[in-house]
Amino acid sequence: MAFEANLSAGISVATGGASPGGAAATGGADLPENRLAPLHVFRFEISFKRAGDTPGGPVPMCSGAFSECTGLEATMEPKVIKSGGANYGPAQRAGQISFATVILKRGMTSTRDLWKWFQLVGGGGYAYRLSAEIAMQDAAGNTVLTWGLDKCLPVKFKAADLNAKGNDVGIEELHLAHEGLRLISAG
Repeated sequence: MAFEANLSAGISVATGGASPGGAAATGGADLPENRLAPLHVFRFEISFKRAGDTPGGPVPMCSGAFSECTGLEATMEPKVIKSGGANYGPAQRAGQISFATVILKRGMTSTRDLWKWFQLVGGGGYAYRLSAEIAMQDAAGNTVLTWGLDKCLPVKFKAADLNAKGNDVGIEELHLAHEGLRLISAG
């Protein structure tokens, strides 16, 4: 019974909702994080920089804006350690982290910069890896949160599907493998 009350109070604090016993368990104080409005996902911009070069500034790889960015994801595979005599279950330890492929989509234009970058890497020529920053913005256009991708490598390019009967905007995709996902502090 005590476990259920603690669980209920924990859910109340985590979701910012009111539940029986929730206000008493938290001392009636509401966390400031619970009063923040969620961010909208339709305002963002992506910039590419040379990996390891801070004085060089942004590299003008992509002109235009992306309409969609998916795959900002990191997964840790737990290491299971089974020990003799521990009948309740194995111990879980932190394991290796893997990163999902980030997929960028934008309306197809006559600019071929994404294709050129993919072609340089795929053709065996020297093409440096880039770091990418994805800045989420509020309704006023101020950057609120920035995700950083380390050592990006283009692994797939997809041109727009062609259809003589269609009237949709052509969308091109660039898939990026990377070696790190980090949250860049605003300060």
